[in-house]
Amino acid sequence: MFSLVLHSHLPWLANHGRWPVGEEWLYQSWAASYLPVARVLRTLSAEGRTGLLSLGITPVLAAQLDDPHCLAGMHHWLGNWQLRAHEAALGTEPTQRDLGAREHRAAAEAIADFEQRWRHGASPVFRELIDANAIEMLGGPLAHPFQPLLDPRMRAFSLAEGLADAQHRWGRLPAGIWAPECGYSPGMETGYAAAGVGHFMVDGPALRGDTSLGRPVRDSDVVAFGRDLQVSYRVWSPKSGYPGHGSYRDFHTYDHRTGLKPSRVTGRKVAGPDKAPYDPELASAAIARHVEDFVATVRKRLRSESERIGRPALVVAAFDTELFGHWWHEGPQWLEQVLRALPEAGITVGTLADARHAGYVGEPFELGASSWGSGKDWRVWAGDQVNDLVELNDEVVRLALDTVDKARDPQGGMELRHRGRRVELRDPVNDQILREALLAISSDWAFMVSKDSAAGYARDRAHLHAHAVREICAATASGHRERALRLAQGWAIADGLFPQLDARRLPDDDACRETA
Repeated sequence: MFSLVLHSHLPWLANHGRWPVGEEWLYQSWAASYLPVARVLRTLSAEGRTGLLSLGITPVLAAQLDDPHCLAGMHHWLGNWQLRAHEAALGTEPTQRDLGAREHRAAAEAIADFEQRWRHGASPVFRELIDANAIEMLGGPLAHPFQPLLDPRMRAFSLAEGLADAQHRWGRLPAGIWAPECGYSPGMETGYAAAGVGHFMVDGPALRGDTSLGRPVRDSDVVAFGRDLQVSYRVWSPKSGYPGHGSYRDFHTYDHRTGLKPSRVTGRKVAGPDKAPYDPELASAAIARHVEDFVATVRKRLRSESERIGRPALVVAAFDTELFGHWWHEGPQWLEQVLRALPEAGITVGTLADARHAGYVGEPFELGASSWGSGKDWRVWAGDQVNDLVELNDEVVRLALDTVDKARDPQGGMELRHRGRRVELRDPVNDQILREALLAISSDWAFMVSKDSAAGYARDRAHLHAHAVREICAATASGHRERALRLAQGWAIADGLFPQLDARRLPDDDACRETA
C-alpha cells in the first residue's frame, strides 16, 4: 500500500501584518495551494475514488480558513491578482502579454471557485471530501506548539482542544494527528491514547529508517507511521527534487511591476534576469516524466521493502501541502496525475487509517526523542540560537497556568451555586490568557529564527503574545477585574481564534501525572 500524507499549516497571521510577512503569506498559500489541491481532490472524488490521502490541517490554519476577516481579505487578494494580470496583459512585450493572459485566466478560475465554494469558509469544502471518504483528516494541537518542550498540562489541553476544534469544524473526531514538527518525546504516546489519538506521523529516522509498517509505540496501541525519505525526497530533495527542474516555473523570480512570476527555473545557477520565459508546454512534458518516475520509484520501493520484511509493505510519502502550488507551481497537476497513475500501475493507494485497518502494522517500537527538523532532533526548537525563546515559552506557560489556577480557585473564581453544588462559570479572561499563551509558544517562531526566515517578525510575534499574557495576568493578580476583562477583550479583537477554547477544561496536575 502507498499512503500520501499532506501537512497544511501556517501560524496565526490575521491582523498581524500584511507584507512581506503576514496575511500575504496566507493568501498566497490559499490561492496557489489550498484552492487547487481541494479542486484536485474534489475532481477525483467525483469519479468515485476514495482513500486518496491523509490531509492534515492544523487548527490554527483551519481557524484562518474559516475566519470572516480572512475570507474577506482573500476575496480582495484574488481580485487584486486579476487586476495585476490585466495590467501585464496590456504590456508591449509578447511574453508579458502571454503571462498576463495566463494569470488572468487562473485568477478568474480561482475567484469563481472561491465565490462558489469557499465564501462560508473551508470547513464545508473539506467536510464534503471527508463525508465522501475521499480523504482522512488529521488533527493536531491548538496553535502548533513543539510538544516535547511543553508543560504536560498545556500539552494535554492544547491537544484536547485541538481535537475538539476539528470535530466542530468537520463533524468527526480525527483518529490521527500530524504531531507539530513530528516532535516526539518518550511518554507522549500515553497522552495521545488518553486523548483518543490512534496514530501519528514521525520522520523516517525516528524508526531507524524502517518505515515499511506502522509501529505501535512502546506498550501502547498508538501507532507511529514514518515518512519514507527515499520516496519523499524524489519530490522534495533540495538538490534533485522535481520542483527544481528547469522547465518548471521559478518561485523566486518576480516581475516587479506586477508581482507575477514570468520565468522558468532554466538552471539552478542561472541568475534571475537571465532565466528563460515560462513555457506551459515544457512544464507539462516535465510533469508527465516526473509522474512516471515517481510511480516507478514507489513500485520499486514497495517490492524491495516487501521482500525485505517478508510481507506486503507500506510506503508513506509526506509533504507540506504548501509545496503543491505555492512553492511548486505545477504541484497540483502532478498530484492529480500521480493519484490516477498509481492505481493504474496496480499500486493500492490508501490513507493512514486505511493502512492501519488493513494490517500494515508491525511490532512495538521503543520510539526515542525526535522531530523532522534539521538533525532529526530538537535543535531547531531548543538550540542555542533560540534559547531565549525557550525561556520565554517556559515563563509564559508558567505564568498563564498559575494565573488561571488562582482565578479558578473556589475561593476566588467566578462561580454560582445550583442545587447546592458549585458551578464554575466560563471566564473570558482565563480563555484569552490561554489563547495568547498558545500563540506565544507556536513552534513557528523558533523555526523561523533558526532558519533565519523572517526572524525579526517571529521574535516580535512571540514577544507580542507574551506581553499580552503578562498584562492580562498582572491585572488579574492585582484584583483589577474590569481592567483584565477590557484587556482580554482588546486582545481578542486581533486574536479571537478558537472561540470554543474553554479554560475550565484545563487539566489539573494529577490528571496529567496519570497520563505522563
